[in-house]
Order: sequence, then C-alpha cells, then structure tokens
Amino acid sequence: MKVAFIIFNQMTALDLIGAYDAITRLKSMNILPDLEWDMCSYTQDIADDKGLAFIPTKVGMPLAAYDLIYVPGGFGTRTLQYDSGFIEWLRTSQSAKLKVSVCTGALLLGAAGFLFDKCATTHPNAFEELAPYCKTVHDSRIVDEGDVVTGRGVSSSIDLGLFLVERLAGKDARIKIAKQMDYPYHC
Repeated sequence: MKVAFIIFNQMTALDLIGAYDAITRLKSMNILPDLEWDMCSYTQDIADDKGLAFIPTKVGMPLAAYDLIYVPGGFGTRTLQYDSGFIEWLRTSQSAKLKVSVCTGALLLGAAGFLFDKCATTHPNAFEELAPYCKTVHDSRIVDEGDVVTGRGVSSSIDLGLFLVERLAGKDARIKIAKQMDYPYHC
C-alpha cells in the first residue's frame, strides 16, 4: 500500500502529524510491513502556519500511483481551493482507493470534486464554506463515505489516523497502535 501525505504552505502541522504517526506505525510496528509513503507537495518549499519547515519527497509529481491520499487543513486551504494548478494536481489522485482529509483539508477535496454527492465534515468554523462542495456537512468527528473519509478539526487527526489504521489493518491493530501511542480515547 502506498500513501501520499499532501503537504502545502500554511497547513496545520497537527492535522498532518496526528494521522501520520498512527498510520506509519503500521510499518514500524510490522503490522503492514509493505506500507510506503511520500510527503507530496505541489511546490518545493513548504512550511506550516507557524513557520515549521517540511521537506517533500515528491514535488509536483502525479498522485495516481497512490492507494491513499491524506490532506491536512490549515489557513493555506482558503487560497488553495481556488488555485487551479494545485487543484488539477490534486485531481491526479482520482484513482486512489481512499481519499482522506482532516479539518479544512475537506475544502481541497471538495474543490477537486471528490466530495460531490457525499457527506463530509471539517472544522466547525468552515462548515458553511464546505457546504457547496458536498451533499451534507455533518457535525461529526469522522465521516466515512467509503472511498472518502473526512475528519473534523485539528485534534481529530489522531482519531482519524487510528480510524484509518482499523480500516486498513483491523481492530486489533488499532488497539495495539493506540496503546503504543498511549492514546486512551476510543475513536
């Protein structure tokens, strides 16, 4: 399985890292030893909304080879949803079996057309902004629509990561990884 973690300027670091930590433990804990991932970006220089730099492993490369794409949120989504170059690049992930976002990353999935006729969630401050992109905005921690999964606000990224672990490798894997992370909450 190949995962593309999408990174961009002005993203929220915890949106990315919460799920990244849980998902990549599938490999480091030898649950899914064949798991591979890349940090994929449309541009070379990436920093979060507070200036923390990230180094992409793939820049501007098509996303068609990935099984799962994961899109964080952050202030950068507010302009990227209207950036035709970025959105066309994101659309190259159309064939990915699973498209996932947390927080306002849902705006990017929506702008790419991946939320059409689906229910979704995002940070409560962006519910109205998300509404035109999807069938219904749900006030839920996680919304699973089969090939698209959306998570609510920043802190839900850990819950979302563990949800994905269970979906990819089963409940026992989620329990084992949550215990290793010292994460006491059921998600």
